[in-house]
Amino acid sequence: MLFRSDDAVFASEAWGIDFEAEVAVVTGDVPAGATPEQALEGVRLVLLANDWSLRELIPAELAKGFGFLQSKPATAFSPVAVTPDELGPAWQGGRVHGVLDSHWNGRRVGHCEAGPEMNFHFGQLIAHLAKTRHVRAGSIVGSGTVSNADAGRGWGCIAEQRALETIAGGAPETGYMSFGDSIRIEMNGPDGQSVFGAIDQRVAAPPA
Repeated sequence: MLFRSDDAVFASEAWGIDFEAEVAVVTGDVPAGATPEQALEGVRLVLLANDWSLRELIPAELAKGFGFLQSKPATAFSPVAVTPDELGPAWQGGRVHGVLDSHWNGRRVGHCEAGPEMNFHFGQLIAHLAKTRHVRAGSIVGSGTVSNADAGRGWGCIAEQRALETIAGGAPETGYMSFGDSIRIEMNGPDGQSVFGAIDQRVAAPPA
């Protein structure tokens, strides 16, 4: 786990450094076999996450059939987590209805609606996890990268943009992140105030 302003340190730019703007929840105890409705009652806190991915390491890991490990380094979280009731009408159907902004090197690349197009609400995600185990208090469950069908709203990870470029032109044009790059992820409420505070990080090389 990283704090919201810690540098994200990676040994190599060649690993394909990519941010992922997400919403996440912290659970209470949820029993094994819980239904989605029961699991949703287990949501205690809501926050933002930058679920870093190292895209060039993913194919070799997936080929082994054991999923992500080295390609998913420490996730960073927002400085503030709020209860679902504090979100008021923004918390509907197990989803956060708000706009998640991503600024890469100061340029806004994502202005995505987090709620309407979330395929599975948090109750469903937690119930999936709880199918074979108890989910203990303090467990963190992410939404997956926030994305919209409307390409005009931008993107919540570089891989999405590269995929669209490949579909349109046969090859990606946007590179992954480099040392010295910054990423800021934040959601503002209807009053214009930051709901969770910002995740504001810089990509850095290891100390010499």
